[in-house]
Amino acid sequence: MNGTGKAFGLKAGEPLADARARVPHLLVEEAAPELEAALLGFIADWCDRYTPLVALDGSDGLLLDVTGCAHLFGGEKALLADVLERLEKQGFCVSGAVAGTPGAAWAVARFGTREVIEPGNEFAALAPLPLAGLRIARETVQALEHVGLTTIADIAGRPRAPLASRYGPELVKLLDQALGQQGDPISPRFATPVVMAERRFFDPIGLVEDIKAVTLSLGRQICEALGRRVEGGRAFELALFRVDGAVQKIVVGTSKPLRDAKRILALFAEKLKADESVLDAGFGYDLVRLAVLEAQADAPDQLSLVGRGRSEAEADLAGLIDRLGARLGIERVGRLLPVDRHLPESQFAVVPAATVREEALSWVGLSGPDLGLGFSEHASAECDRAEPDGAWQELPVDRPLRLIEPAEPVEAVAMVPEGPPLRFRWRRVLYKVVRSEGPERIAPPWWIGASDAPPEHRDGVTRDYFRIEDEDGRRFWLYREGLYQRETGAPRWYLQGVFA
Repeated sequence: MNGTGKAFGLKAGEPLADARARVPHLLVEEAAPELEAALLGFIADWCDRYTPLVALDGSDGLLLDVTGCAHLFGGEKALLADVLERLEKQGFCVSGAVAGTPGAAWAVARFGTREVIEPGNEFAALAPLPLAGLRIARETVQALEHVGLTTIADIAGRPRAPLASRYGPELVKLLDQALGQQGDPISPRFATPVVMAERRFFDPIGLVEDIKAVTLSLGRQICEALGRRVEGGRAFELALFRVDGAVQKIVVGTSKPLRDAKRILALFAEKLKADESVLDAGFGYDLVRLAVLEAQADAPDQLSLVGRGRSEAEADLAGLIDRLGARLGIERVGRLLPVDRHLPESQFAVVPAATVREEALSWVGLSGPDLGLGFSEHASAECDRAEPDGAWQELPVDRPLRLIEPAEPVEAVAMVPEGPPLRFRWRRVLYKVVRSEGPERIAPPWWIGASDAPPEHRDGVTRDYFRIEDEDGRRFWLYREGLYQRETGAPRWYLQGVFA
C-alpha cells in the first residue's frame, strides 16, 4: 500500500470489498511474491553502494549496517536523505530511519517519521509508536490491546517476568532488542569482502577504457592491502553501479593466490571478451567497486638466479588456468587428480584445476621417483632435488596415456587359457599378434574380491593385462577378465587402450 492509500484511511489486511466501498476509484494489482522478491533483491544490490552489509527484512524491507560508513556521505542524516531521494526518483514509495538498533530503526521507519535517532534516545522515539512496531505477532498485539496496552510506552516500564509469563518470552526479547538492552545482529545477504576499494564519480563514466583504467587503479589499492596482510586473492568481484539503479557484477576466480593488479585486470578483460553483454553502461556508472571475496596466505617467493625456476613455470600454468577460467568459468577448467583405486579407469578423477595442489598431481611410474599413488607431501621436495643436467629420468610408460572408457570387448584366440592372445578382432578388423608382454595381474581388493563373487560383478574379477604388437607395428593394451576355472569358465577379452 502506498502513501495515497494510507491518506484515505486504508489499512493493510482489511477486506478488499470494504476498501473499495470506501474508495470506489481504488486501483488494485494482483500480488506477485516471486517478482516482488526479485525486485527486493535488485534494490538490495543497489544499496551495496552505501554498505556491503545489507540484509533482507521480510518481503518488503531492508536492513543496512552503516556503522563506519555514514561519514563518507556527510553523516547519517545526509546518508538517509540520499537513500530515500534516490529510491523515490526510481519510482518507489519508501520510508526509512537510522537508529542504534535494528528494532528501533524498523519501528520508526514503518510507524514514525523519517529521522535519525541518536544513541540513547531509543525509548523516546519508540514510546508513542504502536505495539506492532516491536515486530511481534498480530495475535500478541491484539491480546495486549484487549487489556488496554496500545503503545510501546505502555509496556516498556512494566516488569519483564509477568509480560513473559503471559505473552511469551518473544515479546520481552523484541522489546529489549529495540531499546538496545539486548543484542540484535543482522544477517547480511553476502559475506563481507576481505578487502574492498571503490571510486565514485560526479560525472558518470561508460567507456570500456575508462572502466579498465579505474579497475587497474583499484587493483593496485587492494594489492597493497593484500600485501600488508601477506595474502593473495582467490576470487575478485567488480561491481558497477549505474545511475539508474541497476548493478552489474563480474566475478573471476584464480587457481593460486594473486596479488598483481595487471593480472587482475587481464582476468576481467578475458571475462568481457567471452561475454560482451556483461557490460551495459546505459547512462553511465557513478560508482565502481573492486572487492576480494576470498583470500589465501601468500608469502613472497624467492626469485631464481639461474634462469626460469619452478615457481616461474608454475606461474605460467596458473595464468593459463586463470585466463581459461575467466572465459569459460573457473569450475569448468579441470585437471586429472590421482585416485587410489585398483582399476586403471578409476585411478583418476577430473577436478577443478583451481582446487588442485601441485604435489597431488603424481602417478606412480609416470614421473620420476615412486611418489606413491595419490598425493604425497614430499612430492614437491623430491622435484626440487632433481638434477638440472637431466639426471631426472622418466620411467618407461607401460600404459597408454589415454584409456578407452568403457573398455571395448574383443574376440581373442589364445594358445592356452591364461596365455597371451595370438590374434584378436576389434571393430570388425582382425589383428595378428607378433609380440606380447605380460601378464600384469590386477586383482580386486579383498573386500570385494571374495572367491564366491559373481562373475558379472566386474570390480570383483581379476584382470590380466597384456601389451601386444601386431604385424604392422600397432601396439594395444588388452586384458583378460576372470581367472580360468576359478572365477569363470569362459574368460572375456577387452581392449582398454592404444599406445601412441
